[in-house]
Amino acid sequence: MAHIIVTGNEKGGSGKSTTCMHVATALCRMGWRVGALDLDVRQKSFGRYLENRRAFAARQGITLPMPDFRELPEVDAATLGPNENVFDHRLSAAVAALDATSDFILIDCPGSHTRLSQVAHSLADTLITPLNDSFIDFDLLARADPETGRVLGPSIYAEMVWNARQLRAKAGLKPIDWIVLRNRLGAQHMHNKKKVGEALTSLSRRIGFRVAPGFSERVIFRELFPRGLTLLDLKDVGVESLNLSNVAARQELRDLIKEIKLPGVSPDF
Repeated sequence: MAHIIVTGNEKGGSGKSTTCMHVATALCRMGWRVGALDLDVRQKSFGRYLENRRAFAARQGITLPMPDFRELPEVDAATLGPNENVFDHRLSAAVAALDATSDFILIDCPGSHTRLSQVAHSLADTLITPLNDSFIDFDLLARADPETGRVLGPSIYAEMVWNARQLRAKAGLKPIDWIVLRNRLGAQHMHNKKKVGEALTSLSRRIGFRVAPGFSERVIFRELFPRGLTLLDLKDVGVESLNLSNVAARQELRDLIKEIKLPGVSPDF
């Protein structure tokens, strides 16, 4: 069976689609067969990223490694049983179609609570939750005392992941490997950065996730999206000499692939 990687939280602007695109491209470049789904049926950032990639490659007459992206199939509600949910059926059909031809399936979830997102989390072998490094985003995971920073308890998204874990346990599936990425980390050793780090470490022990550094704030990510490119494609499009920021960003990606510890995957790319 394909290993399913889900990127998700319930807040937009945290870097889910950028993370999903870079992980998918890295796996493709290492020779793995990769399937891809975008469950944000309105904004479709991941799907648009791949659409931009196909269009750019066609304009330039080049070949770029590309995951097998599928739209969710339409389902006639009249064909469903009395207890079947149309969204569950659409996602299950898409995953089943990709499973036969993929080693890994990347699923990008919307920045909101939806039925599709709920089901996707219960399918995740690996869950990656990008988080901007602030207490605004931390609130998605847990409630904290405003004076001491002490964690008071899990919040809405953490509870949803807990429910997904319970569903997997009942189905006899292996536990979700949950990684929280600290995106947009500041370069300086700021007081807030230290407090967020301490709170995440404390919470990770309570609700069971691993903390990993993600991507720093870099202009290049905004420049790559319109052409559908990733940090790994720069030499393919004529960039022979990378500046220090780009080299550092590529190293962050290598560190990320190493940290998420996918089965059989070595971060040598």
